[in-house]
Amino acid sequence: ITFKAHDTLDHVIAQLIGAITAAGVICLIVRGKAGFTDIVGFASNGYGDLSPDGYSLVSVLLAEFVLTLFFLLIILGSINERAPKGFAPIAIGLGLTLIHLISIPISNTSVNPARSTSQALFAGGEYTSQLWLFWLAPIAGAIVAGIIHKAFFDKERRNTIGNSFI
Repeated sequence: ITFKAHDTLDHVIAQLIGAITAAGVICLIVRGKAGFTDIVGFASNGYGDLSPDGYSLVSVLLAEFVLTLFFLLIILGSINERAPKGFAPIAIGLGLTLIHLISIPISNTSVNPARSTSQALFAGGEYTSQLWLFWLAPIAGAIVAGIIHKAFFDKERRNTIGNSFI
């Protein structure tokens, strides 16, 4: 799979628009419930007092980094040309399910800055001030995953490495 650098900004904007629109629809739905008074955290991501189980900034940063890294490795590995065709959605879906089971108590699970932004915008307050972490950790994790995949699993790179030992 090739992702052109010049397409990055368009991709980020599209993800943000989609996530904010989806969060807005969910917000409208929950406000229609009898007795609704406040959104509270709206499943926003957080650390410290805003973490579901009170995890620290460092714990949340590490969890989001590592889980995003593994999620991207699952995605890149399952769509690799050498992977069996047709199984990528299963691997990606099960991987994301496991990631959520692990990290909902830690941070409410980010692994996607657009998702984190949309929830924080509706929750407001301290959630928006902690949003930086939920951009930094997933982006850093994704970059490292890309480097690992390219170095160890990319066919062209692997052939180059293999030929250098002959």
